[in-house]
Amino acid sequence: MVIKNAIVCDVECEREVDVRIEGGIITEIGSNLIDSEVIDAEGLYFMPLLVDTNIRVQDSALNAKNIKAVSDEALKGGIGHIVLNPNGTPAIDNEIVLEFAQNGLHDLSGAKVDLMLNTLKEDATLSNIAILLKRGAIAPYMSTIAKNDVAIKIAQYCQMYGVTLFCKAEDNSLISSGVMLEGDVGSKLGLAGIPDLSEVLHVSRMIELARHFKIKILFKSIASPRSIYLIDKAKKEGVDVRCEVSVHHLINSDEACKNFNTTAKLNPPLACKDDMKLLQDALKNNQIDILTTLHQPSSPVNKEVAFYDAAYGCEGLKNAMSLYYTKLVKSNIISMSHLVRVCVKNPSDTIGCERGVIKVGERANAMLFDPNKTVTMDEKFSLYDGEKLYGEIKKTFY
Repeated sequence: MVIKNAIVCDVECEREVDVRIEGGIITEIGSNLIDSEVIDAEGLYFMPLLVDTNIRVQDSALNAKNIKAVSDEALKGGIGHIVLNPNGTPAIDNEIVLEFAQNGLHDLSGAKVDLMLNTLKEDATLSNIAILLKRGAIAPYMSTIAKNDVAIKIAQYCQMYGVTLFCKAEDNSLISSGVMLEGDVGSKLGLAGIPDLSEVLHVSRMIELARHFKIKILFKSIASPRSIYLIDKAKKEGVDVRCEVSVHHLINSDEACKNFNTTAKLNPPLACKDDMKLLQDALKNNQIDILTTLHQPSSPVNKEVAFYDAAYGCEGLKNAMSLYYTKLVKSNIISMSHLVRVCVKNPSDTIGCERGVIKVGERANAMLFDPNKTVTMDEKFSLYDGEKLYGEIKKTFY
């Protein structure tokens, strides 16, 4: 099969060339390629399928049905590889649950699914990290509710096995009563707030652990510009830390919570408008390493309730590529190659994969994307439900 006239886009550049695919492998890239099967892709992007390492299943209920559903939905949205968060129900903190979850990975027809392990049990003691890594968990996940002695042990395991620690920076004593960002909007709504110090304090703490033990840390779903500043400063000092931000925090502020809109109740909470603009600047300045859809779907019974009682999260997988393209590329915040870097190459690096470059010899985990078509978002619990988005996936090669 030859794909002709496509705009081949990867982490390095965009170029208009032909691509030959044989047996799922890219075998030739050039001009005027000939084959019995030809796809004329004039005006379409040929680019890698995205990678998202911050995904939850429906109502965080871990079972085969929900895993299959999120896998199928991810591929339709242009995402070819996802990593599930481990702190669902049940949490992946022991061998039995890991094996149960792995049984749900068989015969998937959508995106590839990998599993993280939860380093903390329900009582905040240490899970058996070594066994879970050996049994196939792709990376350890840790909330900074862990006490210092436990956090140090987790860091030592990461040092021993050479894996990236996926870290959620939060303070249990500060998040327990709040439901959105502490600020003017929350005050007007009469809702208890969560200060951004909840995140910043523990980002600083974990940076020092990364520095001391020389381990890799990916800070999950960062929402504070101050946290990004600290992470960027540490990177310049040689500390191997990275920063992940959700697309929702880049294009929505806490004002989306007005009228008690439970779809905008996210964890971490949406930042104020000024901080949202600072997050966009950080993305432009290459201070944000990874983007995520922060997909966390909930049933109506958990969302169509009072704001305080509503579940955290919103939907984000359906038309994910169109959302990224419309809100970030078409609006000139970043280029398409930059999008590939933060949505393919960098997240792949954290789980030990090499993705993001279209070259001979690589598997054709890619899509044909038409930037001129429009689609309408129709996810009920998406922040963009009913919006017209630009870009449509014409074909996936997987």
